[in-house]
Amino acid sequence: MQCTMAKILLVEDEHDLAMLVRNWLEAELHLVEIVDNGLDALNCLEVNSYDLIILDLLLPGLDGLQVCRNYRAKKGAMPILMLTAMSSVDEKEIGLDAGADDYLTKPFHLKELAARVRTLLRRPLSVMSTSLTLRNVTMETLECVVKKDGREVHLLPKEYRLLEFFMRHPNQVFSAELLFDRVWESDATACLDTVRGHVMRLRSKLDTPGQPSIIETVRRMGYKLQTSDA
Repeated sequence: MQCTMAKILLVEDEHDLAMLVRNWLEAELHLVEIVDNGLDALNCLEVNSYDLIILDLLLPGLDGLQVCRNYRAKKGAMPILMLTAMSSVDEKEIGLDAGADDYLTKPFHLKELAARVRTLLRRPLSVMSTSLTLRNVTMETLECVVKKDGREVHLLPKEYRLLEFFMRHPNQVFSAELLFDRVWESDATACLDTVRGHVMRLRSKLDTPGQPSIIETVRRMGYKLQTSDA
């Protein structure tokens, strides 16, 4: 199982199914947020950032086609996996023409859903490396293992997610607000001090005494992962 973290919006009004899907995907270390109607889905897409949208076709209020068309009309580019109980070719064609990237017919096996999710998550980056290296720190996302100087470093789940995000975007400055948005659930009650606390813990686990920190604080802007220890 690949442990690359993604933030996923699941739009599904069948509560039991939504819980099953969330539990399965969270076991693969994804963050999954659930809404049960089309209007709430559009509201979430306007204020939050996601890596993937799993969208049921039949929803209260605005249906999945309307949500998909509205999102694409506003230049939304995130991949969309559409779910439906309708299996006809015509129905699938309508969904794909509305802007969906893939289509899965209910009932489905959760393993197939997870495989479709992995495929869609690979598309935006074309090649998603499973082995990341920065200075003396390595991350193997297939095994969910982080090592410093060849020795395994034990990270908590949010520390792992934060480090992976940094390692996939080296030398880029990110505000605490943006890091919170990308790594934590959108409805999390934690404050920005939580981000700062996680950065401090990563430094304590990964920094080398006498050398610059692996995570640099950029005054009044945020943090960035340094590719050089100079």
